[in-house]
Amino acid sequence: MKPFPHLSIAAAIFAALLAAAANASTPAFNPMAIRAAAGEPAQQVWRAGPLERSGLLRETSSGKIQHVVVILEENRGMDDLFQGFKNADTLPYGFDSNGNKIMLSPIPLEAPYDLDHTSGAFFTDCNGTGSIPGTNCRMNGFNNEYVSCGSSCPPNPQYGYVPHKETRPYFALAKKYVLGDRMFTSHLDASFVSHQYIIAAQASSSVDLPAGAWGCDGGPSDTVYTLTSNRGYGSPIQACYQNQTIGDEVDTAGLTWRSYASALGSDGDIWNMYQAIRHIRYGKDWSKDVISPQTRIFSDIKHGFLANVTWVSPTCAVSDHGGCGSNLGPHWVASIVNAIGKSQFWNSTAIFVYWDEWGGWSDHVPPPYVDYDGLGMRVPLLVISPYAKNGYVSHVQYEHGSILKFIEDQFGLGRLSMSDSRANSPAGDCFNFAQSPQSFTPIPTKYGPEFFSRLPVKPAVRSLD
Repeated sequence: MKPFPHLSIAAAIFAALLAAAANASTPAFNPMAIRAAAGEPAQQVWRAGPLERSGLLRETSSGKIQHVVVILEENRGMDDLFQGFKNADTLPYGFDSNGNKIMLSPIPLEAPYDLDHTSGAFFTDCNGTGSIPGTNCRMNGFNNEYVSCGSSCPPNPQYGYVPHKETRPYFALAKKYVLGDRMFTSHLDASFVSHQYIIAAQASSSVDLPAGAWGCDGGPSDTVYTLTSNRGYGSPIQACYQNQTIGDEVDTAGLTWRSYASALGSDGDIWNMYQAIRHIRYGKDWSKDVISPQTRIFSDIKHGFLANVTWVSPTCAVSDHGGCGSNLGPHWVASIVNAIGKSQFWNSTAIFVYWDEWGGWSDHVPPPYVDYDGLGMRVPLLVISPYAKNGYVSHVQYEHGSILKFIEDQFGLGRLSMSDSRANSPAGDCFNFAQSPQSFTPIPTKYGPEFFSRLPVKPAVRSLD
């Protein structure tokens, strides 16, 4: 298999999103058979050891946490989104591949362009010296990324930070609760794979984006490439999996889960992650537990319901994604936190806010190498709870699997794959379960649930990832 070229060719990837998807069915995905046919060694399957099975390695809240809410935002790095936050590891500059020091410029959330954030961009940005692509990163290749603004780009468009006047709700949350500045993605590429990792701790070795729809509705022709053990291209597979997910484990445990996401065919539907899990997309969970639009979370909380495990995915306008032309994301997140904080559920809830990948923005911290698919670039993590430490910056290494491990440990669920088994749980460094629960103080925000619930539902946007 050929290794990934160190290129930034997002235009071809973006164009693939415009392909029409056909409805069809396909046999269950068998990753081991695919890898064997491609002449690649089978990926190691993680199995719990005796200490894991006994529960002795689990960090729990002793029943104090009964609800875990995961709020997904899009495409921001630490240096970009939390620039200058006290005690956090950020730098106001980066370097280009020619050795020039480039100061980060204020670039607002609504800036009308996007950056390459595919696997090719990861290798380009890393500009590593290791024998495996994307290792021993020098973190000075951002200037070689593809940028969607072409000749209208500002100087050094990859080297920016979001002005603090736009990130006030995020800074307010970080000052009150916990900011993690060593959160890396479990994968090294774009959002499709990222969203599989946050429900299944894996993505069947997939890399980059499907050719059409981001899930089972695309049929057998809707394929996505795979990564091999040496970070080369593997055989394409259908973007429709039979992987076990946290939702499945929650069902088996007799608990409840909800994924609040855009309906298929509407803005943000590419981030409706359970559409790529065959037994959920075509099973009873799709109508019972995958809820659209995502603003339904406000009415559910108001009427006295919050599932044990909840995911909330954005629309373009509230996602923080480059090129969406909006700065509503911080207010959207704050409005969800405020709704929970003012409710009966506050004292038993842990909220995690994370950005699914770096979006191509310059960051100075090189990602650790743990396996063929990770770790990816650094992203921010907010941990919000009455038991979260107060005004604390965690420097512990986290990844997607860290959030899943926290969920698994609170509810006695099994491990799913390598990501959640190897990851550090935030329970140890971000929480103090011995403290009395903190009372909730609402986060100042321009817009609340009523505003977001009134926003019109727009058609799907196929040029984002």
